[in-house]
Amino acid sequence: MAMNREQKRAMQRAGQMNDDGTMAARDRRAPAQKLKSERTRPAEFMREVRAEMRKVSWPTRPEVIRYSVIVLVALLVFGLGVFVVDYVFGELFRFVLDTGTTTTGAGLLPSLPTTY
Repeated sequence: MAMNREQKRAMQRAGQMNDDGTMAARDRRAPAQKLKSERTRPAEFMREVRAEMRKVSWPTRPEVIRYSVIVLVALLVFGLGVFVVDYVFGELFRFVLDTGTTTTGAGLLPSLPTTY
């Protein structure tokens, strides 16, 4: 396999290649199995969740309002855009497929005689 110096040095730093340029033998062990005794208890899990939630950078009320307004405006703009595109293509197809005849109900049925 042809490699340049930069690739070889990167592979040597990663331990994938020996100093003499030969590929290093990789140790292919199965991933370690988690023992049942190492499982987290529900109470400990909840403590960890609370601790992680305290680390979260929560947005302020004005930020939430501002972001919500931005999302609603974007939703309206994109919804209006989809409506306009749908309407234009619908009218375009009606124009292209129109045969020139009107389809009112009166002209479709043969006229019935009025006298018996």
